[in-house]
Amino acid sequence: MSGGLRIAADRATGVAVVTLDRPERLNAVDLAMAHELGACWRRLRFEESVRAVVLTGAGERAFCTGIDRDTRVPQPSSPFMLDDPLLGIGPKANGLWKPVIAAVRGIACGGAFYLLGESEFVVADTTATFFDPHTSYGMVSAFESVLMAHRMPYGEAARMALMGTAERISARRAYEIGLVSELTEPGGAVEAAVRCAEVIASHPPEGVQGTVRALWAAQETARAAAFAQAPALIALGNLPPERQTKLFAARRTGGHRVR
Repeated sequence: MSGGLRIAADRATGVAVVTLDRPERLNAVDLAMAHELGACWRRLRFEESVRAVVLTGAGERAFCTGIDRDTRVPQPSSPFMLDDPLLGIGPKANGLWKPVIAAVRGIACGGAFYLLGESEFVVADTTATFFDPHTSYGMVSAFESVLMAHRMPYGEAARMALMGTAERISARRAYEIGLVSELTEPGGAVEAAVRCAEVIASHPPEGVQGTVRALWAAQETARAAAFAQAPALIALGNLPPERQTKLFAARRTGGHRVR
């Protein structure tokens, strides 16, 4: 697949590796990549030879840093409607019930949580860090926080969302709180995730996919109810785009605490 996404499928093992391939932009998602991700998951629904998927990011610096800051998405004036291109980038949003394992190296922040939140579990190497910058730039963390509140203890999700860019969760801390299921040495996350995916892909797919669907159903009602409130909360709480841009432009690199 062309553009910002790479897909490599191994028919022998039944595992596909999907790579966000914009390392020069820290694998940030622009509109083209958002479209590619949706198309990728829909295509994999019909690939009978693929029974498990590993999702990762190219390069050493980042898994994904959310939406590309240069992306402009016109919004309706109503607080009850929101056009969020990231809502359609995850496997569950596109009806894929084959298991997806995220392999994280480097930064995973903000909109990356749409992808982590729709993965079955996360493998990370020790360079991984996790944070949510929304509040620092005058934005409401709504969809991201809902997804992360289902992946880690409430207090940890709240702290990450409210501390913004001042603090990052280390790979070790993410492992301790359950966001990450396995830690590896630097550069080892994809290999470890593929090992897991190969085991899962060796099981009868009907049972695996039914289990994925059941796990998602366990939290689906609460997630859907929270998502329904998100557009109005974002419309009410977000600063105007020009003020967000000024805050982003005035940011200082470094100076954050890693815990």
